[in-house]
Amino acid sequence: MEIKCIAGFASITKDPAASASLYQDVLGLPLEKMDDYRFMDEYPGVHHFGVWPLAMAAQSCFGQDEWPDHVPEPSATIEFELADAAAVEEAVQEMKENGQKFIHETRMEPWGQTVARFMSPEGVLIGLSHAPWLHE
Repeated sequence: MEIKCIAGFASITKDPAASASLYQDVLGLPLEKMDDYRFMDEYPGVHHFGVWPLAMAAQSCFGQDEWPDHVPEPSATIEFELADAAAVEEAVQEMKENGQKFIHETRMEPWGQTVARFMSPEGVLIGLSHAPWLHE
């Protein structure tokens, strides 16, 4: 597996308004808004930063608005960018062969990103990702 960059980082919050206020109003980050999701792309040194509501993370991972009780709630997510969608699938298979359990298999999100996710020991939601717009 060859990580190309950190594709994105987002805090995961139960209170999107309070978190967005901290990052946007207090820290002055130029966050855009799409539904309840706040984000910025191509900020110097970062491809993507966001404030991701827990309900949206649950929908993306499990297809439901509630995070399941049997999986620890994450407080952040980080995504590692790979060369292409095939590299994501290869990395998932490699990690599974070494015992890694995934929250979900490799799939394409509605916004065009190929991603598979798992939880780190410290409770960070980690994605192996290919976002085509980062390679243009």
